[in-house]
Amino acid sequence: MARSGLTATQLARQLGITPVAVRRHIEILESEGLVKASPQRPRPSAGRGRPATSFQITDAGRDHFHQAYGELAAQAIEQLLAVTGPEGLDALAKAHFAPIKDGFSDALATNPAEPLADALVAALDARGYAAEVSQLAGGAQLCQHHCPVADIARQYPQLCEIETTLIAGLLQSHVQRLATIAHGDGVCTTNIPKGVA
Repeated sequence: MARSGLTATQLARQLGITPVAVRRHIEILESEGLVKASPQRPRPSAGRGRPATSFQITDAGRDHFHQAYGELAAQAIEQLLAVTGPEGLDALAKAHFAPIKDGFSDALATNPAEPLADALVAALDARGYAAEVSQLAGGAQLCQHHCPVADIARQYPQLCEIETTLIAGLLQSHVQRLATIAHGDGVCTTNIPKGVA
């Protein structure tokens, strides 16, 4: 099914099994949403019988194959740094984090009385960071339970530093990064001083 679509008979020929066996496997794959059926238009010379059905892999099916997005991103950053130096990574990080900054501004524009930390959590959540803030005796703690760029941040920890600077800028306060997923910790944790959150 690597091509645009194959019939059960064509698949059977390629796999060296019967069309009936292929159809049984396809029924399972189809029920799991991994392939989809598309009726083919009958050819004038096709003769009688039901029209052939071709089967194509779905996006869910493609997800089961090796993905190289992280590798490609790392290669792109490596090339960017070779051409531009560290300034290139700064510019890339600025572009990546811009939607968080915009989401933060939007949250405050919608509700000016909202605590800054809550606006930051909303902005981070919208970008897939699964964030929450917890109040502590000495301030608050921002936890990000997911990092969409953890694989790249492992190779380029400057991204975590730039993100920490962004958090400090949005909260208008010094913050302290205590842990990061990219460093191997379970969550990204940032300490926020008392009175900010």
